[in-house]
Amino acid sequence: MRAVDKRSTRIREMFASIAPRYDLLNHLLSLNVDRRWRRHLARRLQEFSRPGRVLDVCTGTGDLAIELSRRNDVFGADFCHPMLVIAQEKVEKLDCKVKLLEADALCLPFPGSWFDAVTVGFGVRNLEDLQCGLLEFFRVLRPGGILVILEFSRPAAPIFRDLYRLYFDHVLPNIGRFVSKSDGPYRYLPQSVKEFPDQHELCRILERCGFESANFENLSAGIAALHFATRPAS
Repeated sequence: MRAVDKRSTRIREMFASIAPRYDLLNHLLSLNVDRRWRRHLARRLQEFSRPGRVLDVCTGTGDLAIELSRRNDVFGADFCHPMLVIAQEKVEKLDCKVKLLEADALCLPFPGSWFDAVTVGFGVRNLEDLQCGLLEFFRVLRPGGILVILEFSRPAAPIFRDLYRLYFDHVLPNIGRFVSKSDGPYRYLPQSVKEFPDQHELCRILERCGFESANFENLSAGIAALHFATRPAS
């Protein structure tokens, strides 16, 4: 199977093309479950870490950063300008304390050991170089800081997994194309999920990048998973 094209220029252009309908499609295609997943991430982060300085990478239109800003000082970074424009409109409308900036996840404009937590919601799957991105997250985390990744994954139950694949491979691309008027992004989504490491392999990759205590929590029977890992305290 040909590897999915994840060149940064392609990913940026793809998300720019669907930015105006991105939120609508996220909520429609997930039946609003994506909102519950983000709220759950915020609650779990609160359990693991005191309120502090949080970087939300691949922040997109800002939903996760806004959720996290209820208890934290949040920076949201993304390299797709049209997505950030929408995020800024939300931040201003809701009067949230989220600082947004245009930045590439593979080269973050922050000093080392600066954040108490780094979060990524449905973004690591799109990185041109996964290891490079994880090492960059490691760099900006303070010793003892936590990384939390929310990403699509692989359901374990065979029957549910087959239904999930049917929806992801056939139903989702057709709805996405109809609503967004763009074919590529919603053909890319199932392809990128298939290629992405499963829950256990991502934990192994995190630990090879220097993180410790890497583990995961399945959400909605494994449609998505929360991954947790910490930068060693010393």
